[in-house]
Amino acid sequence: MNPELGRLLGGAVGQPLTVANEFTEVEVRRVDTRNGSRLLITSPKTGQWISLDALEVEALTWQNTRTLAAMVGNSYAPLLPDEPDEPDEPDEPDEPDNEDVESQP
Repeated sequence: MNPELGRLLGGAVGQPLTVANEFTEVEVRRVDTRNGSRLLITSPKTGQWISLDALEVEALTWQNTRTLAAMVGNSYAPLLPDEPDEPDEPDEPDEPDNEDVESQP
């Protein structure tokens, strides 16, 4: 088990709530952390999980059905990829080739 998930489960309050249909099943728990309560959502079938704070849960209410449909349509992957840990170095502009420049008298 992922150590972070184990730590979160250690702060679980009450029993998990299972939400299921013919396609999937998830367990939802409230977990208390030193920074406040979070919602822990786990998928027993895939082993995927996410922990959301109150603002992140509220942000779900701001979304429209197209956003949620795009998330479901991109199953088992994030809608937006993670950003790289280190930004790529910008390419340096090419130096002008002096052979292509005509000199003026």
